[in-house]
Amino acid sequence: MTDKTPLDIAHAAMMADENDEIARLRFYERIADVELFLLLESEAEGDQVNPVLLDDAYVMVFDRIERLAAYVGQPAPYVALSGRAIAGMLEGQTLGMAVNMNTAPSAILLPDTAIAWLRDTLANEAQQVQTGIERVMPPKGLPEALITALDSKLATATGMAAGAWLVGVEYTGGGRGHMLGFVGAIPRAQDALVRAASEALTFSGIEAGAMDVGFFEPSDPTVAKLSKVGLRFDLPQMEALQKTPRMQAPGTDPNKPPILR
Repeated sequence: MTDKTPLDIAHAAMMADENDEIARLRFYERIADVELFLLLESEAEGDQVNPVLLDDAYVMVFDRIERLAAYVGQPAPYVALSGRAIAGMLEGQTLGMAVNMNTAPSAILLPDTAIAWLRDTLANEAQQVQTGIERVMPPKGLPEALITALDSKLATATGMAAGAWLVGVEYTGGGRGHMLGFVGAIPRAQDALVRAASEALTFSGIEAGAMDVGFFEPSDPTVAKLSKVGLRFDLPQMEALQKTPRMQAPGTDPNKPPILR
C-alpha cells in the first residue's frame, strides 16, 4: 500500500503550509468526495449502523479497505459511504472523524466542529439564473483554481447533461457576472449539478455569488452563444446508465443517511 491516494496527496499539501487556505479547502473537498470505509461494531441492519468509536469522540474511517483491514487485523464489519454522506449521518451528534488512523500519512483527527463546518459548507448552493440574459461574453478574471475544480467536479457527472459552458453574462435590467450553463441536463440531475458547481466555488475559496448556474435545452438560441464564446466542460456520457433503474443500497441516498444507533 505504497501508492498515495487522493486523500494522502491533499493532506500532504495542507500540512506543507498551514497558511494555505486553498490547500485546506481542497483537503476537505477530498474528504467529502472520496469513498470512506466506516468501521462498525456489528453488521448494518437495514439503514441503521453502529460505528466503532475512538475515545467516544470519533467514528473511524479509512479511504482504502486495505487500510481498515490493516488497522483491525481481522475481518470486521464496515459500510462504504462518501464523506459527505457520513458528515450528514453525524448531524446532531458530537462526533468527529478519525481518518486513516495508524495506517497512512494522511492520518488525522477531525473534530465534530470540523465536520459541522463541512456539513454546513456542503449545504451552500450557487444561485440558478432567474432573469433574462442580455449578452453573453467570454469568461474573464476567474482564478485557475475554479476552472480546475469545475473540471474535476464535472468529470464525475456522468450522463447528467450533454455539456456545460462557463461564460460572462450581462442580465436584462442590469447586472453582470459569470454563469455556468448546462445544456440538455436531465431534470432529476439539476440539483446535483447545482451542488457540484457550488462546491467548486466554495472549495476554491471563492464566494458563492461569483457564479450563477443556468439550464438550457439544446434548442434554446442561447446555446449557440454559449458554445461560441464560452469555456467548455465535457461531461462523460453513458446513455445506457441514464435509462437503467437502480436499486439504492442502504445509506447511498444523501437525503436519507444511515441512522446511528
